Amino acid sequence: MKMNFVIAAAALLVFVGLSQDTNAQGRTRRASINQREHNQAVRIRNGVRSGELTARETGRLVREQVQIRRMEDRFRDSGDGLSPRERVRLQRELNEASRHIYRQKHDRQDYDPPRP
Repeated sequence: MKMNFVIAAAALLVFVGLSQDTNAQGRTRRASINQREHNQAVRIRNGVRSGELTARETGRLVREQVQIRRMEDRFRDSGDGLSPRERVRLQRELNEASRHIYRQKHDRQDYDPPRP
């Protein structure tokens, strides 16, 4: 049950990360941020499938991705797209999230399915 929820949350995150920008001026930069978000969601999903991530680790990583997406939405709603400072902050958050994904996938904790 928990694993289905985690997979569904990761799939939702991928869907949200693929949203398009209507501002032609920021399209390429937005795409790079969205592409990074998408790539990280795929890495999380692959970690769940391979058993490298536990349910708790996956929940934490998905929540971190949602927080980054909300931050991006707040930044975009506050003015005309992203300022250079906001873009740098988002990139830093994405870098940190990427490190968290790597560390969680490569630690010695693996998902151990319950035995009947």
